Amino acid sequence: MDWAYRRTNSKCRKKYNINFTPEHKEFLKILHTIDKKEVIEYTDTPDEDPEIKTEEVPFFYNWLEDEKEINERFKWPYKTILEDVLGRNKVWLKSWGKRPNSTEEIENIFRDWYNKTPSLIPLIYHRYLVSDTNLEYRPVLSICGSDTIVYGWDLRTYLLRELKDHLNIQVLVYNEEDKDYYPELKEEASLILKNDCAFNENKQIPYLQEMILIWNSGWSSFGLKYPGEEDNAAHPIMKTYYEDEEDNQQKTFTTF
Repeated sequence: MDWAYRRTNSKCRKKYNINFTPEHKEFLKILHTIDKKEVIEYTDTPDEDPEIKTEEVPFFYNWLEDEKEINERFKWPYKTILEDVLGRNKVWLKSWGKRPNSTEEIENIFRDWYNKTPSLIPLIYHRYLVSDTNLEYRPVLSICGSDTIVYGWDLRTYLLRELKDHLNIQVLVYNEEDKDYYPELKEEASLILKNDCAFNENKQIPYLQEMILIWNSGWSSFGLKYPGEEDNAAHPIMKTYYEDEEDNQQKTFTTF
């Protein structure tokens, strides 16, 4: 397994121009990937009785074999966030200044911003590890266009969230009202994930943090509260651009 890891690390540096973080290296040494593919079901049409299709997809990417999927995922953040900037959501960050009318100018501003963001290494689907070793916290992000959230402030807590259904960290608890059993995290795992959301001034994600706060105005880990909470002012980074208004300025709100 250590041989496979060394081969993986060397090959990836050449092929993808990346360096794995120390914690990611340890992960690759121990697990690297899951050989069994995950089977997903999907349909191509919105018909009432559509044909159900299935596809086998990688779980954690095998960096020696899943070249097609990995290359697609490297392109995903740029592509999908830009779609939200140019498309119907009209996402526009406050730090970008006044929104130009020209699509070319908008793309130039976005490209300049994106090129400054920390490197993102795909783990699975739209989950990415922030790979800047200068950061004390290197979180895993879930990126679906501008809808970007912190899925764990380090690789360990991310894995607990992602694999909770496959690990022995949950117990079934009976709900009297519903008359049914539901899984709940065991105390140790629950405490780890609760602490993961706690505020720390070193929890900073250059450039991407502003994008995260578009949809999450008040993450506790950033020391913020949600709009509407007691004694809280609205955070000024909000997804509220209105195309038909003359001043083209980003707006704020104070309640949900």
